[in-house]
Amino acid sequence: MLSYLQGDYLRIASIQAVEEAFLLSRKNVIGIGIGQKQRQDKNTGQPCLQVYVTYKQDAAQLAREQSIPPHLGGYLTDVVETGAMFASGGIRPSFASPPPFSSTITSLRHRVRPVEGGFSIGHYQAKGGTMATAVIDASPMPGLIPRYYILSNNHVLANANNAAIGDPILQPGPVDGGKLPADVVAHLSRFIPLHFDGRSNLVDAALAEGEFHELDREIHSIGYVRRVLPPQLAQRVQKTGRTTNHTTGEIIGINATLKVQYGRQRTAKMCRQIVTTKMSAGGDSGSLLCDMHGSAVGMLCAVADKVTLYNDIRIVQEVLGIRLV
Repeated sequence: MLSYLQGDYLRIASIQAVEEAFLLSRKNVIGIGIGQKQRQDKNTGQPCLQVYVTYKQDAAQLAREQSIPPHLGGYLTDVVETGAMFASGGIRPSFASPPPFSSTITSLRHRVRPVEGGFSIGHYQAKGGTMATAVIDASPMPGLIPRYYILSNNHVLANANNAAIGDPILQPGPVDGGKLPADVVAHLSRFIPLHFDGRSNLVDAALAEGEFHELDREIHSIGYVRRVLPPQLAQRVQKTGRTTNHTTGEIIGINATLKVQYGRQRTAKMCRQIVTTKMSAGGDSGSLLCDMHGSAVGMLCAVADKVTLYNDIRIVQEVLGIRLV
């Protein structure tokens, strides 16, 4: 999956692997990734190793052992202030009080059938999140009707590991008024367990099986996924989510490792992630990240004050054994 990295970016990935433990041990550092150096809020285009911090401090105030070197392995470093990173499924107060939006924009928090990508969904015992899109098995059983699934996060569909296969999934999600049994749209089919013990996580992902006529592959305000592509730095991207609806942004980090808070003092180390400018709020978890031509790139899993975090959709497809198109 690193084959899309070439030249300087591939070499920085090697440096990143060597320096990860060293950098993550620093106070206030929550992650590292590959990006392009920013100077006075402008992209210089220079390849760099990004270091994500909850807040920036003046270098003069930092002890020497806590400072970030200006260069590592011959490449620039860039300290990026992000804020703390939360799985955006209801941990923060902003989930209950989402940002206001124009009355001309369709709310995605009501019941709808068939349900499109971008609408509110959730495990019956969780608050909820967003449906990415509808998907099918990559290798369906010969002679059998293909199964149809909702794609979203583990913490949206499997309640952050606290669920059983077959559990009901509601649309809209519980936080938006979804009730048993009237609003059941699917049942939990499989999920990738999240590790909170320091082991690496590549995805926060799960599937819920539903009926073909109740699930739609179309994503609200985006359309149908055309294909799946690797992320590219400085790429303009879009997503549709339950809370902030349709938003656009830019990819600023790739191959990123970040510490994500899941509540109840649980932290997951998420690896090979995509970082964008801020595009979301609590409740947007599961939103599919697409380029401006409708090609899928990632799936939203966490949010901070200044950035949004996404799984690489290529890895999501591989580990779940599904395909989007």
